[in-house]
Amino acid sequence: MPIIQALAEYKRVGNHAILADVLLPRDSRPPVILHIHGGALISGSRKYLLYWQAKRLLAAGFAIVSIDYRLAPETKLFNILEDIQDAVAWVKGEGAGLFGYNPDRLGVMGGSAGGYLSLMCGTFTVKPRAIVSFYGYGDILGDWYTRPSDFYCQRPPITKEEAHASIGKKTISVGGNKRYTFYFYCRQQGIWPQAVSGYSPVADREKLLQACPAYNIGPDYPPTMLLHGDQDTAVPFEQ
Repeated sequence: MPIIQALAEYKRVGNHAILADVLLPRDSRPPVILHIHGGALISGSRKYLLYWQAKRLLAAGFAIVSIDYRLAPETKLFNILEDIQDAVAWVKGEGAGLFGYNPDRLGVMGGSAGGYLSLMCGTFTVKPRAIVSFYGYGDILGDWYTRPSDFYCQRPPITKEEAHASIGKKTISVGGNKRYTFYFYCRQQGIWPQAVSGYSPVADREKLLQACPAYNIGPDYPPTMLLHGDQDTAVPFEQ
């Protein structure tokens, strides 16, 4: 188990502090994992890091930085991506100075939306050394996200009023399960991309392609491991 568990502020937007949990093993100058939580960009928090997963990573000698980031739809996608870029910069800079891990041995991992954001890290100017995506996605403009989902349409229909009652107007970086009402509504309507980005998948396609890892893989993209269940009903296995 770790000898240090710390809470750090890696970014501030106005009066809003965006936080990270830092877990350190006993090893000196260990490699570090940046953990990015899932939740459709709409819900979740740094506490989504699973206990057993953290325990195994620490036992293997990794430090872990598990982050919050601003959530949609109150904050739009490209501002969320700025948070992730700032988190990478903090982990490689100030965070390394504070906690003594090796910033040159940085990996990024996450599940679902966290897997998507992890994959986006490979498109940034400052990149991790490796990426692990658990059931993430590389194309937010595919039919699976821009058309009503057969799976979510089997649920009771959610009205626009119900959906918007589950979110707010203020910037937040921690979201509870109530906010999934908005996500389910978006999936039933096939409007998730525009809801979280503020851009139209049709009129603003070129802009949104910048936020699709699958269309932005270059020769310097980091080594990447993809893990996905072939019976996934939320994110298609093809992703």
